[in-house]
Amino acid sequence: MRCLYLIFLLLPVCLAAQQECKLKKSTDPYTKEARLSTGLISMKGAGLSIEADSKEIDFFFTMDGSEKCFNDASTAVVMYEGTKVKGTFKNSGSVNCDGFFHIIFKNLAGSNSLMQRLITQKIISIQFTGSNKSQILLTLSPEEQQKIMTLGDCLVKEAKTLIK
Repeated sequence: MRCLYLIFLLLPVCLAAQQECKLKKSTDPYTKEARLSTGLISMKGAGLSIEADSKEIDFFFTMDGSEKCFNDASTAVVMYEGTKVKGTFKNSGSVNCDGFFHIIFKNLAGSNSLMQRLITQKIISIQFTGSNKSQILLTLSPEEQQKIMTLGDCLVKEAKTLIK
């Protein structure tokens, strides 16, 4: 009888843990490969969508406003909580003035240490430097930090199942 009570007490905890990891699954219309996405994670001044297929994991940032130009020399400097270590990433996407910035990692069986840091440590801020040397600073709230960590970790774990 005690075991039954224990099961009923732990059931809500297990269900809540499963609900946090809601990923959008789709099939690429051209390659017919499975794709995973976190959907849009809204932040003040920007949005982030983490997407994965069998080849790569893409952290896709969209900046609000106009004249946010990025080229292949544009950078994002990520500041983490509790450390002076910074992560510097180059734009892996196309040249654009639409505010689109991509940080792309290969989807491998072993995770890249820079990608692991992005999804396991709290990000205080991200400073984007555009093609015209303009700078955009995103400061993340504790809720945004946790959401990126939770959804990012979930997506990266699920992305490993897509590798062929």
